[in-house]
Amino acid sequence: MNKPSAPLPGQTATPSVLGGTMIVAGTVIGAGMLTLPIIAAGMWTGWTLAVLVLSFFMMRASALMILRANLRYRPGASFDTVVRDTLGRGWNLLNGLSVGFVLYMLMYAYTSGGGATLQHSLGLPWPQGLVSLGFGVLLACCIFWSTRAVDRLSVILMAGMVLAFVVALSGMLPAFQWDRLLNPPTSTEPVDTLPKVAYLLATLPYFLTSFCFHASVPSLVKYYGPDQPRIARCIFYGLLIAALFYAVWILIGFGVLGRDGLQSVYAQGGNISHYLAAVESVQAGAWLGPVVSIFAFLAVVTSFLGAGLGLFDYIADVCGFDDRLLGRVKTALVAFAPPVLAGTFFPDGFIMAIGFAGFAAAIWSVIIPALMDWKHARAVTQDQTRLLSFGARAQRLLIGVVLVYGVLAAGFHLLSPDVLDILPVYR
Repeated sequence: MNKPSAPLPGQTATPSVLGGTMIVAGTVIGAGMLTLPIIAAGMWTGWTLAVLVLSFFMMRASALMILRANLRYRPGASFDTVVRDTLGRGWNLLNGLSVGFVLYMLMYAYTSGGGATLQHSLGLPWPQGLVSLGFGVLLACCIFWSTRAVDRLSVILMAGMVLAFVVALSGMLPAFQWDRLLNPPTSTEPVDTLPKVAYLLATLPYFLTSFCFHASVPSLVKYYGPDQPRIARCIFYGLLIAALFYAVWILIGFGVLGRDGLQSVYAQGGNISHYLAAVESVQAGAWLGPVVSIFAFLAVVTSFLGAGLGLFDYIADVCGFDDRLLGRVKTALVAFAPPVLAGTFFPDGFIMAIGFAGFAAAIWSVIIPALMDWKHARAVTQDQTRLLSFGARAQRLLIGVVLVYGVLAAGFHLLSPDVLDILPVYR
């Protein structure tokens, strides 16, 4: 195992917390948030906010576990290196497969969602699958061209997304009804005998995915050096910003569409176009529909570029493809052909794909970090005969709680309608 690192040679000033916070928030906030009002409609307001808070704290805790493990190495050590040295090659193989699976499923979701948004917004006469194909190929070409192109494009798109988000919310507010948040109307709903908490279980993978940025933790260590308090603040503030975005978006969706309206969106397939159509039917306006569509589209594009760049680099590293033209072509084909073609032939899988991504993300962003932290804590106290301090006991308890959270999130997805169809879903 590598020794803890010293400050980087020539490093004169540590970057600001603001920059790292924006890295975390920009990675977390994306198209995944568009699914949250739809899948949370069964729980409604109280339980939804409880799951949101739980997910925030659990994902922050698991990110700090990765941070502690990464700080035992020199800045620049990859997540792959840390897992292999800490847990061995078997767990590292599972970690690699999980990361690859998450990225492929997210790319499929964003291809499907981007095509649906374009077709709905522009009223295109072509099949949605064909629109998804064009959308995926165009953005894949941007990633193939260069990382710098993705960087520049992402900055512009993020600024536009935030502006569109604010304008879209202001346009939806006239149709917002506060009483729906506490007492959703039931006159048009089918008879539902289940308590709202029964719908909580199937939502955990979706909320977990919406807070997932953990592959960026080694990048933060490389960027800041071994400055644990500063990086921890970046993680906290970045996830807090994302949680506030999610809370506002979910509550506005609840207050505008109501529980029965969101159930109808899910029943239609739950793609972004169905949500946009529902919003436009409730709050008509010459400009609201296009603005909400622009926000959704920009969210999908930024997510596609971020996940796509990560998948491109991951495939190049795993397959050993070089950065010359032929190598980049091979990387692009392996990385983008499967999810883009899947989005073409199965265009309504946005929610399903996000759920499957949550299953795999629970493994590499929650379960594996908890196991690494547990192994380190066990090694530290293995030869000690004195009682553990209160802090050490609390740390072990937290490891256990995070591990249980990850196992439950993964297990609940296997019991969801997308797999074994045991857990109830409000649709």
